Amino acid sequence: MSARDAQKAADEAGLDLVKISPKAVPPVCKIVDYGKYRYELARKEKEQKKKQHAAELKEIRFSPNIDTNDLNTKAAAARKFLTKGDKVKVTLRFRGREMAHMKESRHILDEFAETLSDIAVVEKPPKVEGRQLSLVLGVKKQ
Repeated sequence: MSARDAQKAADEAGLDLVKISPKAVPPVCKIVDYGKYRYELARKEKEQKKKQHAAELKEIRFSPNIDTNDLNTKAAAARKFLTKGDKVKVTLRFRGREMAHMKESRHILDEFAETLSDIAVVEKPPKVEGRQLSLVLGVKKQ
C-alpha cells in the first residue's frame, strides 16, 4: 500500500501510522495508537530488565589454621552463593609468621575448590596478593 493510502486509512480510523521497521524495503508500518504503542515498548523493556541477573562477586575469607568443620561451613555458604548464580572469591589470609608457610597452605584452597567441584569451576587459579592467597570460583555451565 502506498504511504498516502496508509495515512488516509489511519486518519479514517482515528489512529496513527507508525513505522515499525523503517530500514526494511519497503518500510513496514502499522496503524496503531502511538501512545499505547510507546507504552507497550516501555513495558517490554522493563520486563526484560527485570529478568536479567548480574553476577555479583561474593567473598569468603579464612586463615590457614582453619579446621575441617569450619571449612565445611564456609563451603556450604559458598555453595549457597553459587546456586544463586554469583561468583565466589575465596581468600586465605596470612598474619605474622603464617607468611612463611604460604606454599604449604595452598592445598587448603585446592581442597575447597575440590569440595565444590560438582557445581563450581575455578575461574582464576590461586594467586598471591600481598598477605593473602585467593582464587575465584564460578558456576559450572551444564
